[in-house]
Amino acid sequence: MNESFQASLFDFAIRELVRQHRESFPPLWSVESWAKLMIWLALNCGCGTEPAALECFAAALGSGLTGRMRRLFFERDLEDLNLRLMADPAEPRVLLLPLDAAGPPPEGERGRLALERVGLAPLTVERAHWEVLDGVIAVPWREREAQPCA
Repeated sequence: MNESFQASLFDFAIRELVRQHRESFPPLWSVESWAKLMIWLALNCGCGTEPAALECFAAALGSGLTGRMRRLFFERDLEDLNLRLMADPAEPRVLLLPLDAAGPPPEGERGRLALERVGLAPLTVERAHWEVLDGVIAVPWREREAQPCA
């Protein structure tokens, strides 16, 4: 039972840490922003600044935890619009999907409002190029400089 509470506490703490600091590392919605968060976490955990130490920190986190943290970092829930926005720059499109499965599927105006609210409108293509796929809106990124995926 204690291990269950410890796991729940750890998961809660990680979620809150990522959510509270994800907008502290510009430019937002970029691989660079994600890398800055990871370096900040590593330094605050006592890791050295040399590349080998940072790589060791990343390996210690493991791919499962790192993946969960990355999803949290690049997702936003916009409850008033009933939309979840998933905008990982390593993916070819920003995805907009309903928060409530029983709610209405996403449509263009709510999608536009969501992108504007979180600062993604200038980074994505015009509405004419959006795709609607089984209740999900897929919004391609504007052309960007090639970014290595972290």
